[in-house]
Amino acid sequence: MMTGSEFKRRRTQLMRMMGPGSIAILPAAPMARRNRDAYYRYRPDSDFFYLTGFPEPNAVVVLIPGRKQAEYILFCQERDPEKEAWDGPRYGQEGAKAVFSADDSFPIGDLDEILPRMLEQCERVFYAMGCSIELDKQMSEWISGIREKSRAGVQGPLEFVALDHYLHDMRLYKSRSEIKIMRDAARISAKAHVQAMKTCRPGLGEWQLEAELVHTCTAAGARDQAYSPIVGGGANACVLHYTENRAELRDGDLLLIDAGCELDCYASDITRTFPVNGRFSSPQRALYELVLRAQLAAIDKVRPGNHWNDPHMAAVRVITKGLVELGILKGYVPTLIKNEAYKRFYMHRTGHWLGMDVHDVGDYKVDGEWRLLEPGMVLTVEPGLYIPEGCKGVAKKWWNIGIRIEDDVVVTRSGCEVLTRDAPKGVAEIETLMGGSGLANQV
Repeated sequence: MMTGSEFKRRRTQLMRMMGPGSIAILPAAPMARRNRDAYYRYRPDSDFFYLTGFPEPNAVVVLIPGRKQAEYILFCQERDPEKEAWDGPRYGQEGAKAVFSADDSFPIGDLDEILPRMLEQCERVFYAMGCSIELDKQMSEWISGIREKSRAGVQGPLEFVALDHYLHDMRLYKSRSEIKIMRDAARISAKAHVQAMKTCRPGLGEWQLEAELVHTCTAAGARDQAYSPIVGGGANACVLHYTENRAELRDGDLLLIDAGCELDCYASDITRTFPVNGRFSSPQRALYELVLRAQLAAIDKVRPGNHWNDPHMAAVRVITKGLVELGILKGYVPTLIKNEAYKRFYMHRTGHWLGMDVHDVGDYKVDGEWRLLEPGMVLTVEPGLYIPEGCKGVAKKWWNIGIRIEDDVVVTRSGCEVLTRDAPKGVAEIETLMGGSGLANQV
């Protein structure tokens, strides 16, 4: 759990970058309707939560560096015993100050009256357009109203700045506290993948292994998944974002599971591929070990001073060379890489930033150049190969083999740390684990 001092440090850092004469305004996420009058369990907006830790909807945070009365103002719902009897307790204005360290707090219903007066006194507005259509409209009305007062000497804001640009660069660098949470999330998710391997056998449904994953995470205190789990057997493993999870698992197929829990609003993201019956066939093993070599080569490139694209190109080189050796690609390896021939079977990149969002924020290029990796950055490393049935010019023994191996990796001062190392990925490890479960293991 993140401490109040961590949130305060973030607000202080942002306000230092904003400078005097500025105001930052950021709304909370609304409740998401599931259907009719039923709603999904609330999950705060990542940027809003990053600055406040405040877990309720119908709220707006305002930061005004240098303001004597209050620099950190939180508009939120008032206490309401009748509504709280139905939906649970609220923090209200007193809780916003006592628990979340707001310098001042007002009812969200007073936003339209109070915030325009704050805007009048500022030169620059830090705001993320598009986060809230309703607040975008209010902002437009407030600014128009302020400009109408120009003859009375009210100047108001002269400049609008993209708040998300500053926040997302901050979020790219994880603190020790954040990495600890992500390490815990990775440990829980790795345990879930191990359970899935132990449970797996021909005849089970993909949905049953999804249930094992979710149950293991929930029992460990992570009630939410960071994204919809992918549990794809056989041909389904060749669909990159397959989430139906409805098919029966067949003897002789591979199973690809891409799943990770969310813990305290931080994501984990693991992919493991293993044989349904516990034993890799020769073609499966050949492709699997190729992807694993590519992943290890990519992880080796995750270190300070290397740039974002270095891990990807390391994986591409290994995969292209391996596909030539297996006879799946034909030609001169450097030429095949230049022509991106590998994309027929490996069409995605080798990773993405990871943090509060599974595809986390942060620029991949700076001034047109790949971003250099620095300590505190967390990324996934996930090469794969996908050869669907009927793939022209490819021998049938390779058909319906989909493989991805994904780990969460944090850049350290001396190299990197694989947060998800507890999830087995070596061929011998996987076969031993699945064989040790007492399940049938036909070759």
